[in-house]
Amino acid sequence: MPAAAPAEDALTGALGDLGARFVLHWGEMGARWGVSRTVAQIHALLYLRGRPLHAEEIAAVLQVARSNVSTSLRELQNWDLVRVVHLAGDRRDHFETPLDPWALLRTLVRERKEREFDPTAAFLHDCVESRAFARESPETQRRLRETLALMEAASAWADQLLSLDTASLKRLMKLGARLEALLR
Repeated sequence: MPAAAPAEDALTGALGDLGARFVLHWGEMGARWGVSRTVAQIHALLYLRGRPLHAEEIAAVLQVARSNVSTSLRELQNWDLVRVVHLAGDRRDHFETPLDPWALLRTLVRERKEREFDPTAAFLHDCVESRAFARESPETQRRLRETLALMEAASAWADQLLSLDTASLKRLMKLGARLEALLR
């Protein structure tokens, strides 16, 4: 079996084998979600450690440049996934993430909605309300109206989900396919 790379050694030393595998996997998934690997790995590290960490500690565990950590932490703060905390006797900024996965889900849904759904719905609304809309073919008009209706419905649905308490949200998720039967 090949020897582990120094970065894997530091990560495994901090989190154990399973924790290291989780952080590495989360990083790979981050690339699929549209964030950098380091951003996702920092989030996973903070989540699994369950306590605030300072940037130098994060850089040492993940074996990445301190500047990369700073940039990644700013991105996580912009997504409202990480917040700065201060510890008594330590002048450095420490960073933590919510440890409740349901709170993380709510944050991600809210941020994606604000960044992706709301601007698209506003754009489509502007298209439908524009003078140029009347010059489009009936099929194009229909498609744009239907897409706008879908985006508005999805946005309203997301708002309703975000307003549910965790117990209700869990019950809703457990309904799964039974929900379809209820709607028939």
